[in-house]
Amino acid sequence: MQGILYEEPSIWLFLLVTVIMGGSAAWASGKSIAQTWRPYWQVIPYMLALGFAVRFIHFALFDGHLLTLQFYTVDAIVLLIAGSLGFRYKRASQMTTQYGWLYERTGPFGWKDRTAKSA
Repeated sequence: MQGILYEEPSIWLFLLVTVIMGGSAAWASGKSIAQTWRPYWQVIPYMLALGFAVRFIHFALFDGHLLTLQFYTVDAIVLLIAGSLGFRYKRASQMTTQYGWLYERTGPFGWKDRTAKSA
């Protein structure tokens, strides 16, 4: 996988910078976008910008390449997944808290209509 998903000599650097550090920033960004009741599409440009920051950390600290489409795409996809999960987690909480008479939680990322008849 080295050379395809990450360029560092060890997968641990990729996991640390992209998945843990970048993923937690993306999760928090997704949650804060949802918390202000903004639409989901706004997560996408934020995660693409955050992808440049993650790529810069790889470049500045670990001698990675700064402007490579392949590794930027991998970083951006990981961040989009984490940001989308954070957005959906917060939105499910909001919908069931704010509109508790209409919706009930079906899991960490979903909700359903309370008034829907079960078949």
